[in-house]
Amino acid sequence: MIEKLAIVAIGGNSLIKDPKDPGIARQWDAVRETCEHIALMVKDGWHVVVTHGNGPQVGFIVRRSEIAAKHGGIHDVPLDLVVADTQGSIGYMLQQALDNSLRRLGLNRTCATVVTQVRVDPNDPAFENPTKPIGSFMTEEEARAFEAEGWHVMEDAGRGWRRVVASPKPLSIQEINAIQALMLNGYVVIACGGGGIPVVRTDAGSLRGVYAVIDKDRASSLLAQTLRADLFIISTGVDKVSLNFNKPDQRDLDQMTLQEARQYIQEGHFAKGSMLPKVEAAVEFVQNGGPQAIITSPENLAKALHGEAGTRVIPD
Repeated sequence: MIEKLAIVAIGGNSLIKDPKDPGIARQWDAVRETCEHIALMVKDGWHVVVTHGNGPQVGFIVRRSEIAAKHGGIHDVPLDLVVADTQGSIGYMLQQALDNSLRRLGLNRTCATVVTQVRVDPNDPAFENPTKPIGSFMTEEEARAFEAEGWHVMEDAGRGWRRVVASPKPLSIQEINAIQALMLNGYVVIACGGGGIPVVRTDAGSLRGVYAVIDKDRASSLLAQTLRADLFIISTGVDKVSLNFNKPDQRDLDQMTLQEARQYIQEGHFAKGSMLPKVEAAVEFVQNGGPQAIITSPENLAKALHGEAGTRVIPD
């Protein structure tokens, strides 16, 4: 029996610590650091299922594909395959780094990545209103130039401009039985990478991919609810959730009840491209029976478990 189950959602941006130096070597550094802290959770008695974002990584692949198609005669790559690519590449990095971190702690656990499809509604209104940022940050001038080429762009939480694509609501996780079977057999599972590969059911009952990216935090919340996790923890680029972020009267929060979180959302404290989906995902988990959710930075994962860091979202 698994006594304590935690779903740990790692942000794609948190794997790129310096936007000016997003190379693979730096991503490896961030992955290894994050996995050291996740391994400490395992040592502390938690069974962990890891999810991860992929916004910057997807953007890099899409842009490389577009450049190659324009100048090298190479075919374009559909977005669902790009999400699958990042599930494999980031999953590989996580499972290798986790294996090494666990072994250093004297723990012999097998880590496995599940290429995960997540079903969405083909009539989801998100397809008519792209809002999910992917790729690197740009100046407004650069963004407008790409917009003229057919991109959808938006300003992302005061950090710069980014490309955006549709982000439909996740409805169900196609490989949930496989994820649960691996988990119950003691594997450290990496799943729902990038929010999962978005797929729809056709009228004939077949699955097919769609041009979209599912929000990682919403998919992770769905996974946590489905597996009845004891804890849903979101690892991101800041130590705590803040009110009036980046303003003179910024106030960091140690804890939010559901009522308080909903009030802060309504008051517009959280930016759409960054903290809002994280808080919404935490609220969704707790209001559907989850005991608690925590939002914090990778280096504070272990401290957050003991109430020494992060922002907790708890029932009223």
